[in-house]
Amino acid sequence: MSAAPNEPVVAAPPLPASGAFLSVRELAVTFPTEDGPVHAVNGVSFDLERDQTLAIVGESGSGKSVTSQAIMGLINRKAAQVTGTATFDGLDLVSATDAEIRALRGNKMAMIFQDPLSSLHPFYTVGKQLVEAIRVHQEVSKSAARAQAVDMLDRVGIPAPAKRVDDYPHQLSGGMRQRVMIAMALINSPSLLIADEPTTALDVTVQAQILELIKDLQREFHTAIIVITHDLGVVAEVSDKVVVMYGGQIVESGTIDEVYYHPEMPYTLGLMGSVPRMDQPRTARLTPIPGQPPSLLNLPPGCVFRPRCVFAEQVPGDRCKVERPHLMPTIPTEHLVRCHIEPEKRRSNTVEFLGRLRGLPATDDVAATGDES
Repeated sequence: MSAAPNEPVVAAPPLPASGAFLSVRELAVTFPTEDGPVHAVNGVSFDLERDQTLAIVGESGSGKSVTSQAIMGLINRKAAQVTGTATFDGLDLVSATDAEIRALRGNKMAMIFQDPLSSLHPFYTVGKQLVEAIRVHQEVSKSAARAQAVDMLDRVGIPAPAKRVDDYPHQLSGGMRQRVMIAMALINSPSLLIADEPTTALDVTVQAQILELIKDLQREFHTAIIVITHDLGVVAEVSDKVVVMYGGQIVESGTIDEVYYHPEMPYTLGLMGSVPRMDQPRTARLTPIPGQPPSLLNLPPGCVFRPRCVFAEQVPGDRCKVERPHLMPTIPTEHLVRCHIEPEKRRSNTVEFLGRLRGLPATDDVAATGDES
């Protein structure tokens, strides 16, 4: 982890090695620019097992998508430096050769991109694109591949798949194009699926259908899934584990119950306060996080979130200004938080904040209710 000039460096306990299906350790991605290096991802570590879903949450520019692209081997090594490890089913994806990554991509690991219209080729029918994805990794005839394509379109809920297989992407609605992208990602039964903002620009009904589809297909294929999103509703709907990113780093991580119902990092609380609630009056105002996300080219010294943190005065002295906090375990120990505030005070802040959010009295029972926030 890089430190700001004159900033005290405190050794952080490294995350132990893991035998998880996907184990990411100290992943870092740096882009050189004329103005200096941009640390888009800095020291990211997490584990994911098969049949689990991990949500990576944060504002735009927090490093979510770059993390997923580094895992998929989509970062141009000539234009960026990628360090750390990402061990997938025994193979380190960071040090793997281009040929090894190509053999895995679309076969054992696949990605659903944010914009299906720009991800699908406009000059080819969806059927031809699905057939190509099949035949790259399977030794089957064109007719057999087309039959697989029609079957997969049917399984992802495309009506009249035998007809739609010959449609071009522009002939499909946004929701149907997203289903085609899911079909293409799952056509070779991958073990790892990364979904980058899979419900962006879809209406709420289609969003619910897409999320339910992903969960159904996960149960069928026993897939490990990473969902990149800024939508906390998506997090609550599909995730087992959550990673919250800010300024290219993880600032909080844990199970869905730990992070969603018992958050401790002020940034996570801020994200929750920015979400509209169905149990509040329509005239109720949201509580946005003050300020703007930091520039990854020029991160502030000390705690990166300090300029926007409403609880910074709870840390004595200038510690938040000069010392970068490390990702440390809280209770339970799998729940990690990057914050200088004392754990008991963090939990007190959480109780008070969630109480205001839900219109409940500020007691310890508030954080323990498990009510959706």
